[in-house]
Amino acid sequence: MIIDLRESDPSIRFEADICIVGAGAAGITLARRLDAAGLRVLLLESGGIDFEPDIQALADGPSTGHDYYPLADSRLRFFGGTTAIWGGRCAEFNPSDFECRDWVPHSGWPISFEDLRPYYDSARWLLGLPTRQSPDNLWPQLSRQPPAFTQDGLTTDFWQFTPQPERFTLRKCNDLTTSDSVRILLHATVTAISTNDGSDQVNGLTVSDISGRTAYINAQQYVLAAGGIDNARLLLASGIGNNHDQVGRYFMEHPHARGGRIVGSRFTELLKSLHGRMRDRNGYLHATLIRPSEAMQKREGILNSGFTLAVRQPADANMIAPVKAYNGFKHALSPTKANRSLWLNVKKTTTRVNEWAGALRPRALMAIGWELSAIIRAEQAPNPQSRIKLARERDALGVPLAELDWRFSALDKRSVKVMMQTFAAELERLKIGRFDPAPWLDDASTLWTTDPLISAHAKGGYHHMGTTRMSSSPRNGVVDATCRVHGLGNLYVAGSSVFVTSGWANPTLGIMALSLRLADHLAGQAVRLTKSVSMAKA
Repeated sequence: MIIDLRESDPSIRFEADICIVGAGAAGITLARRLDAAGLRVLLLESGGIDFEPDIQALADGPSTGHDYYPLADSRLRFFGGTTAIWGGRCAEFNPSDFECRDWVPHSGWPISFEDLRPYYDSARWLLGLPTRQSPDNLWPQLSRQPPAFTQDGLTTDFWQFTPQPERFTLRKCNDLTTSDSVRILLHATVTAISTNDGSDQVNGLTVSDISGRTAYINAQQYVLAAGGIDNARLLLASGIGNNHDQVGRYFMEHPHARGGRIVGSRFTELLKSLHGRMRDRNGYLHATLIRPSEAMQKREGILNSGFTLAVRQPADANMIAPVKAYNGFKHALSPTKANRSLWLNVKKTTTRVNEWAGALRPRALMAIGWELSAIIRAEQAPNPQSRIKLARERDALGVPLAELDWRFSALDKRSVKVMMQTFAAELERLKIGRFDPAPWLDDASTLWTTDPLISAHAKGGYHHMGTTRMSSSPRNGVVDATCRVHGLGNLYVAGSSVFVTSGWANPTLGIMALSLRLADHLAGQAVRLTKSVSMAKA
């Protein structure tokens, strides 16, 4: 059932077994699993069914650290959230990403890859993806050969693309809208989280809309699934879960940069293996990347960053008019349903053209002076100084805006530099050509440099991670291994804000896997609660 707060009876008090705050990939995945378990679910969404500028303005806020996208544009507020413009890129964390790496401060999850493996499998099934295969098994299916990199040095890995990236918009969620157990409340922005006298239990939520409507929510359990910025913002604004000043810290992205360029002419096989997207024998779409092997990460003391090869204008060039026009056109359009459909169709057409053109397109561009460049898609080390804070300004509902202080560490840069130096040595060994690492890697005064010529998303992947990180102790994190907020009996957090480290993998598949795991835990808690109540009545 869909209810709009703007049109509801102001005297209604909403009740449910579980209330989920945020209808994005995390919230929708949770709701589906909990619905299947027979629980009464209330799914709150700050926006409506499509983009509304005045609702989107609630996501605004200042940035005081490294240059980032405007916060008002960094995530979307309507049903489906930012997944409404998701490109469908999927990848799993590597097992080593969960481990404590002594060269990566603040690393180490309280759960392992094996804890998440069955939920990754379920998430893949939900997205129409096959079971994960190792790169060694996948290369033959693509009829390609990987580069002959030195063992225990650089290695290759893959993203997969879901056949239908638009899986979280309202028209794709008929199972939820027709369910007798799920209610979706639109235009319901949480403005307060109330706790009991001991502050160890959430008693309810206050939700409001810019139209002036307000309602009160009561549930047995609550889940914040509002994204890596707003999960932290809600906890900070409510003054809960932050006894050890951990909420909002460790903000991570997957920052992008130019790593250098290949100089030479013997790179045909390299382009064939590592450029663009490829389809396997079953028609699934993949894209490859290069990253340091686990042995190299440990030996060199670096992060699990990755990079791809793409033909780009030189770093000192002026952006050509068609690219500038496309970027301007794309960012000028509001993300309404019609404009999202237009963007997705353009993206599909571009992908098909690039598949058809193969290596001809990059060769043609290089003939007019473009370069074969290494495009960095980096892991960022957990850094407590990189954080979400509350701004002095407030939004239209009176809630303090989020303020981003995005920071880099020396390890972020050093990891890229070592990767690029190793790649240069490999190209020379393989007699493919010379590789020139980007000059910023040797600039002692610069921790990171953003290059607008490398991508339409030149600063990062819009991946907001780490701000309510998972930990065994409340002294170094916000939620425990079950995603429950430390010190609170019935408040949980879902989404990439609980990530401890970021790896190279895009977060959506991991968000879904963690949400499925959390749903099973919540369902188990609900069963135990029901049994205890029944025994007490008896």
